[in-house]
Amino acid sequence: FVLDHTPYFGISCESPIELEFLKTRTPGFIPMTPICKSLWTSSVESAVEYCRIVWDLFPQGKLVRFIASDTVAHILNTWSPSQQNLSHIMNAMSLIGVPPPHALNRNLEYTVLHGLRAAIEALSDCTDIQAKKKKNQVFGDVQTKLINRCRVICITSARDNDSMKRLEEIFLSVLQQQNKVAAGSDRLLIIDHCHLVIINTFPVNIESQVNNHPPKNLSTILTTEVHSIKAPVISNKLSTLILEHYNLASTTVTGIPMKEEQNASSSANYDVEIYHSSAAHTAILKGNALDSAAIRTIKDGLEYETVTLKWCTPRGCTSSELQNCTGMHRITPVDVNSRPSLCLINFLLNGRSVMLEMPRKTGGKITSHLLAAHGGEIFIHTLCTARSVLEDPPSISEGCGGRVTDYRITDFGLLIKQNALVPIKPAHVDESNKPNQKMKTRLNRHTKYWPLTISSTLIFNLKGYIDPLPTIITKEKITDEEMFQCKRIIYNLISLEGKNESLYPLNTGQRVKGQKREDQYKAMWNELETLLKKNLHTLDHRNIYNCLLECHKFNFDDEKLSEKVELDEALRELDHIGSSNAEQDVPRASVIRATTDSPMSPPPLTSITPPVTKSFNGRSSGIYSAPKTLLDVFTTQEKAKSRPEFSGRLIGNAVTKLYANHKHTDLGSRGESMEVE
Repeated sequence: FVLDHTPYFGISCESPIELEFLKTRTPGFIPMTPICKSLWTSSVESAVEYCRIVWDLFPQGKLVRFIASDTVAHILNTWSPSQQNLSHIMNAMSLIGVPPPHALNRNLEYTVLHGLRAAIEALSDCTDIQAKKKKNQVFGDVQTKLINRCRVICITSARDNDSMKRLEEIFLSVLQQQNKVAAGSDRLLIIDHCHLVIINTFPVNIESQVNNHPPKNLSTILTTEVHSIKAPVISNKLSTLILEHYNLASTTVTGIPMKEEQNASSSANYDVEIYHSSAAHTAILKGNALDSAAIRTIKDGLEYETVTLKWCTPRGCTSSELQNCTGMHRITPVDVNSRPSLCLINFLLNGRSVMLEMPRKTGGKITSHLLAAHGGEIFIHTLCTARSVLEDPPSISEGCGGRVTDYRITDFGLLIKQNALVPIKPAHVDESNKPNQKMKTRLNRHTKYWPLTISSTLIFNLKGYIDPLPTIITKEKITDEEMFQCKRIIYNLISLEGKNESLYPLNTGQRVKGQKREDQYKAMWNELETLLKKNLHTLDHRNIYNCLLECHKFNFDDEKLSEKVELDEALRELDHIGSSNAEQDVPRASVIRATTDSPMSPPPLTSITPPVTKSFNGRSSGIYSAPKTLLDVFTTQEKAKSRPEFSGRLIGNAVTKLYANHKHTDLGSRGESMEVE
């Protein structure tokens, strides 16, 4: 960090601090003069809070230097681990004091450039870890490659964009000169890459002339970015930047029950935001996209996302109990001085643990994380939300992970059989139409629309009404007879809808509770339209699709379709489809009745009307002709009997031999065969 300590940073940021008085104001109460922080105070508080988060999450390995710049560079700490703590930094800040109110010596130059030069020199110095690696390289350890990458965060104030551009150019020039010096020294390190982040700050009542610009490469060793923000919100900007710099993520623990400070008998729910490694969210963000989007929100007044997880009331669970975890990362509260944060931290440090729940878009929730303390440090544990490796593998009927249980396993097996591959001799391979490409085309055609689960489809569950339309429509070419058969199925569905019959037979137990028949038919028509639209391979396929559009009205924005045909018209067209000879009309009418009448349906109204006089051997002209009387049915059954009539009755009053083919060796006293009249 390079902090501007020039006299300009001693001015007020013009943002009064709100004070709350516990006692009521008396009539003679004199209000206090508004108190505002200076630019220097806002800069120091934001930088120190940035370092607190870094050192909380990374107790070792992440080193931060502080340099204040006025007429000279004030180095507040070194790379020594003993000086990498907040106490040392705050003591050093108190020693240099606030910026001078005005220039004490006109001959001295107050500028932030002194601090930037000192920062570049400090980046060339070896830390303890770098010195150890460099020593290993000297002794021939070629596997240890020392790369010196660094970042400089400078909080200053510039007049305009030209001043900011000159500042960046001077920094690049000094960086290149320092690398030349380090190249000829055994003690210094060459800076491989430096990331310069300049925060241009100013009071609330002033408009800055400096524009923001995203990270850009001034050279191969320097990347710069500029953020122009008001002094009171420097901490908000650094909170956003720290997530990018150290690959962190934000989690908001919501619904924490806590007693009110003034009224201990009542309680309220509070939220606490914590920072941790972004790897803790990898599992839940890779899951269902809808569930991930539901828990990710933009933090109010900030620029980063936070994941909201709900507090789960502990049920006697302590941190000593084992949980199936896939990761563990340190955490730190964002607002460390707030009462909800203190209560949560003390609760965890006392040996308790907190389970965090992730709500799901489809309903329900899942326990995804655990907060617990180990050795005085608090960690967030990522719990395993899938099956454990210690459990038995799920069967295919349970589905992936044991969650989906209604896969179309039977239909999938049939699909595999229909597309089985066999070896072919090279002599029979047609170069213009290779078997592999032909099979890929066939598979693509068969899977244009193929729902994976039973619950995600309706038409594939209505095989009694739909078959064999799905099989025919996926063929490369269809015959006229198959096209007529598909149209007949569409007309049968029109007939079912006209009779307002349920698509789910009552004896199958598949009917969905609370679903109206209109909704059933609407879902069926929409899915059938999707199936046909995705299989427009030839003109015959399109004719079937056009037949559906003519018979049923869809709410399309780009197409104006005709009204749905009436039931009588559909049945009339059904009677004229295909061959019209007399032998095929009767079985077709019986097929229509079998497919349109449910076994549990009441008899039609025409069956209770008075019978119509009609010859029993006359053929009905359609499926709505008058029904046969009981006498006609009985007579028809009698005529259908195959038992031959007695010969005597056929000839008349004649004598015929009974048992004519029956021969006896011993006739006894009866003599000749018996004759009857």
